[in-house]
Amino acid sequence: MTLSFDGTVIVPAADPDDGERTAEALVPHLTPTSSVIIVNVIEKAGGAPDKASMEQREKHAEDIFERTRRPLQSTDAALETDILYGTDIVERIFAEAQDRTADAVVFAPREGNRLAELLTGDVARRLVKEASVPVVALPQRDV
Repeated sequence: MTLSFDGTVIVPAADPDDGERTAEALVPHLTPTSSVIIVNVIEKAGGAPDKASMEQREKHAEDIFERTRRPLQSTDAALETDILYGTDIVERIFAEAQDRTADAVVFAPREGNRLAELLTGDVARRLVKEASVPVVALPQRDV
């Protein structure tokens, strides 16, 4: 069975490597009618001081988008990027997916150990457990 995305997919990217890895894994599953929305969520501290200036974090998001777009430019899929803001990354991703009537949230899981997942809150695990739209974890492409 071949998986393809004919509609809109949300691709959350936390950093340039993450975005590029997901885009490379997504390319074979796109069609000319696919629409890919790459998002980066800037987490707001909810009253506490932010970790970095907004300008720095928006610049980082643009770096993420630049690297993530590269593999996708070889396809006919429509492509857009969006910086999202919220106090909960997973909730914000699903809110965007619903606002855009996305067919799925698509990502390539990062390699990591259980301790790192516990310390970082494991966004990937929450994406799967708290899904309000289909979530697809793509396998890594062989390079």
